[in-house]
Amino acid sequence: MFEAAEVGHTLDNDAYQAKQQQLRPELIAAQSRLRKSDFSVIVVVAGDDRPGCDDVIQMLNRWLDPRFVQTNAYGPPSDEEAERPAFWRYWRDLPPRGTIGIFAHAWSAAVLADRIQGGDEAAFLRAIEHVERFEQEMADDGAVVIKFWLHLPKDVLHQRLKAAEEHPDRQWRVDPGDWLVHESLEENLHTVEAYLRRTSTGSAPWHVIESTDERYRDVAVAELLLEAISRRFPPKKAARLRDKAAAAASGEEPTTFEKLDPHTVLDTIDLTQSLSKPQYHQRLDELHERLARASRAAYQARRSAVLLFEGWDAAGKGGTIRRLVEPMKPQLYRIVPVSAPTEDELAHHYLWRFWRRMPRAGHLTIFDRSWYGRVLVERVEGLATEDQWRRAYHEINDFEEQLVEHGYYVGKFWLHISQEEQLKRFKARKHTPHKRFKLTDDDYRNRAKWAEYEAAVAEMVARTSSSSIPWHLVPANDKRFARCEVLRIVCEGLERLL
Repeated sequence: MFEAAEVGHTLDNDAYQAKQQQLRPELIAAQSRLRKSDFSVIVVVAGDDRPGCDDVIQMLNRWLDPRFVQTNAYGPPSDEEAERPAFWRYWRDLPPRGTIGIFAHAWSAAVLADRIQGGDEAAFLRAIEHVERFEQEMADDGAVVIKFWLHLPKDVLHQRLKAAEEHPDRQWRVDPGDWLVHESLEENLHTVEAYLRRTSTGSAPWHVIESTDERYRDVAVAELLLEAISRRFPPKKAARLRDKAAAAASGEEPTTFEKLDPHTVLDTIDLTQSLSKPQYHQRLDELHERLARASRAAYQARRSAVLLFEGWDAAGKGGTIRRLVEPMKPQLYRIVPVSAPTEDELAHHYLWRFWRRMPRAGHLTIFDRSWYGRVLVERVEGLATEDQWRRAYHEINDFEEQLVEHGYYVGKFWLHISQEEQLKRFKARKHTPHKRFKLTDDDYRNRAKWAEYEAAVAEMVARTSSSSIPWHLVPANDKRFARCEVLRIVCEGLERLL
């Protein structure tokens, strides 16, 4: 692989100046079109020529409009970053639609560094899987993902580092990590090549660029970036013809909920389970004491938890969450009510807003509705395309697996009630002043789609429940029983975590 990039590409100054005069206005024009589009551009800059990576990033910020370029460079994780899953900081920094995000020394550098510094093969392969899935999710969400690996032959790299160290104005650009790359370059080339081959895909390709001649390198990066963006803006006539042909060829019958088996996993839930008031208060006190101990122990052990609640309207999610946090110190938990995404959130991948809210070590985050909205309300209400919600199962599983691998406890609860019980609660809300605000026209409209939501819930459970991250289907016709059941499960989960 690298031999093909060591052919001595050069570009003389006159040719470079001519290319620059051509490329800069074209890049600005493409960037202007991008700003009005519904996708982002993710540029990954990595390689054994670490100083060259910095030079390329500076070039891109000079040739593009830097107001709409978000540059992110990464070193060792900070305390805040180390307390969360490895990809948390990359999700946090994703560019919104219409902009360009440049990532330097990011996930590729982290995965390779861990392997080169002694990480085991199994962890390396697992990390590669997360990289593949992460980049595919970005591409599936519409982003242009383009990756540059800047390569220098070992002798040229040595010369560059020595020259920089001896130059008063460039010494600061060389650090021990640069020399470590140089010294281990030959023995680790096979590892780097394996990584690049595995993670170079049609939707997120690697471009290995010879970095010996800086002018050639800069022009090559600029041309490839311009090409990648321009491919998303085909000629209008060609686009219309392609769309027309696709529409004509599409003879598939749309998916309908009526064709699904009417019996689902929700039919197996015993909704008759209940607790009397005396039983409830005794059990609640016991569970509150147990949860108080477990939450304090988790904080002291720096173990985190993520809990999410889904369920029918009026199933009792709010009341359950209130009883859940009652025995815990307010500093240790955070409740995130999830509603329709904001304009800023819509400009990112749908998981972005949830990644950003992952708790620090020892803390607990509770989501009142969650990322499962993509396969529930967005599916049923047509707010996501079938392709979007179908691939979401895989994306969500990968997301939750990363949380568990990092040491989080993930508790997922579906609070289930009957249609009759829901109607009863709707009527009670209507006549209760402090609950009347909860009842909306949407509640009755959603009720009319009960069968469709039931089918979506059944598939959600089937596709995203596992032995390590199960769905807990909680009978909630009796609120007292549901609250105690959730508290019991959370206590057991935290205790297992410890």
